[in-house]
Amino acid sequence: MGAIGLAALLLALAAGVLPLAWPLSLSALLALVLVAVLLLRRRPRLLLVLLVLLPLCWGWGLLGQPQPGHADPVRLIPTGASAQPVQLTARLLEDPRPDPAGRRCRALAQVPGGRSQLQFSDCPALQQGWRLQVSGELRPVPAAPHPLLAGSAQRLARQGAWSLLRVERWQMLERPATPVADLRRRVASALRAAGGDQAGGVLAALVLGSAVSPVPAAVREAFRAAGLSHALAASGFHLTVLLGAVMLLGRKAPAPLRWVLAFGALGLFLLLAGAQPSVVRAVLMGAVAFAVQESGRRSRPLAVLLLCLLLMLVLRPAWLLDVGFQLSAAATAGLILSARPLEQQLARRLPAWAATAIAVPVAASLWTIPLQLLHFGALPLYAVPSNLLVSPLLTPLTLGAMAMALAAVTLPVLLTPLSWLLVPLARLLVWLVQGLAALPMAQWQLGRLSPWLALLLALGLLPWLLPPLPRWRWRGAALLALVVLAQLQLLRADQLLLVHDGPRQWLLARHGGRGALISRRGDGLSCSRASQLAQGLGIGRYDWVLLLDPLPPEQPPCWQALTPTLLAGQNGSPALQPGQRLVSPGLVAEAVSADSQALLLSAGRLRWAVLPDRQAWWSWRERPMAQRARLDGLWLGFSPRRSEQQALPRLAPDRLWWAAAGSPSGWRQA
Repeated sequence: MGAIGLAALLLALAAGVLPLAWPLSLSALLALVLVAVLLLRRRPRLLLVLLVLLPLCWGWGLLGQPQPGHADPVRLIPTGASAQPVQLTARLLEDPRPDPAGRRCRALAQVPGGRSQLQFSDCPALQQGWRLQVSGELRPVPAAPHPLLAGSAQRLARQGAWSLLRVERWQMLERPATPVADLRRRVASALRAAGGDQAGGVLAALVLGSAVSPVPAAVREAFRAAGLSHALAASGFHLTVLLGAVMLLGRKAPAPLRWVLAFGALGLFLLLAGAQPSVVRAVLMGAVAFAVQESGRRSRPLAVLLLCLLLMLVLRPAWLLDVGFQLSAAATAGLILSARPLEQQLARRLPAWAATAIAVPVAASLWTIPLQLLHFGALPLYAVPSNLLVSPLLTPLTLGAMAMALAAVTLPVLLTPLSWLLVPLARLLVWLVQGLAALPMAQWQLGRLSPWLALLLALGLLPWLLPPLPRWRWRGAALLALVVLAQLQLLRADQLLLVHDGPRQWLLARHGGRGALISRRGDGLSCSRASQLAQGLGIGRYDWVLLLDPLPPEQPPCWQALTPTLLAGQNGSPALQPGQRLVSPGLVAEAVSADSQALLLSAGRLRWAVLPDRQAWWSWRERPMAQRARLDGLWLGFSPRRSEQQALPRLAPDRLWWAAAGSPSGWRQA
């Protein structure tokens, strides 16, 4: 069918899988049909095949969107109820791990009718594959309180889970044999014992991937800020190193033995790293490429990539929504389509080895820019030099970590001499990455792009990434300029954003590309959420942060990293007294009274009253009517009674904010 046909089918699948409104999804299908007619009007047979297959792929994508089945545990929760006491049998699908907030331990489990995430108050010594009798409260997975805040709903939906079970009691039923999980656990523990949490964790991730063997949060963030997250995620690079080493050893072996070695390496990699989308993509491409090479034919890498992606999405359409799958596919397409032309251009001015070394990370980075900004709102500014600097370490470390894993399983006595050589290299890698991540502007905060701006950015980059499209570069430059201007306008606009997640509430004010924050809580989770909001909105650091927590933490290092000016109340007294103000250009918080936390907040031309509790509301009502009237909006940190609603100022409904009773999370913006 060729690359054009495969790409059209992939796009049709995407139009069905992506969470678009029905008219947009149908419009995308009709646009694909029109493009196919224009491009293939001289190839009627191929056009006829595509006109039949495009609607089928689109419909299959619609059917493949994640949704709970009729017997899913979430159906046990009565309509309108927030929780349901249950007692279920559960088989653990992973080892329990602490959640990012560190408050509970969680593990995905198979339960009657589907899957659910178990939440334990502590981390019990349980292992993947064990069967338990669990009892507790079953709840639906809450949606993220804001699109910029990472929520577990989408992640669990891709894994087939729509409910959370807060375990109150559990009882062991069975401990069946789990050889694969035991093998992964044995390898990870051996490498960590040899190198410690940081260096040993990196070595384990080079073998198993960070999804199977997580690294410490500080190390993970350093790799992300340096543009080296791919080094810790099981992907095509690790498989290429493994497959290359195996085939080098068997290059003189007969053909049947080479096939056994190659597919044995592919199977082992899939077994250890798990069936993640990026791993499956790498294994499929490796298998097809090896088979084509052994047959003596010339491979077409782009067609191979598109065919593998199409097969994956036909089997699991929801994989398209996985960020790792998207980044892996985009980076691989960049290497196939842009690395060689870029290398040829660089070779005119640089030595051949330098041109090759630079072209590969540049091509992969450029193709993933729209996705980076769509999902994270930040670009690692030193990604290319970071890859050039650590590349000489990654290949020997990956091979060495795989040798250590093999020794841990077969000859543990070899672990010690191998660790003497590899652990210092791993520590050097971690040191280099942490140094790169600490450089000024390591993370270029540009704010998360809307899907439409990300699409325009991708279209604007294409003429610069594909050599056959030089005449379209001026159009691409115009699109890039449009995206930059639109995003700058959004970043510099005056805005108030309220996000509430249960008892936690954040009121964020923006003006001139800067921001300030008022938070109802001062705990670590509130700070983590505030950091995510700042990154998603393109705010490097808040000008100031005001904590309204009556019992703020004594040593809030997380908050201090977010802002140079942190103010919190002491011993129950308000953080600001009458006559005091928190001020930065265009962003002002002013105290209203001495006996409450009532505030006046200004963001550019916007002027709002901030009343976090009823005492603040009573203090506000005592102010002169003329002062209360000069408002653009009002925020109540509580749900007002009917009599209190009648006393509210006459403002438009979208300028009166409070958390609705029974609403666990949500957001409003002005």
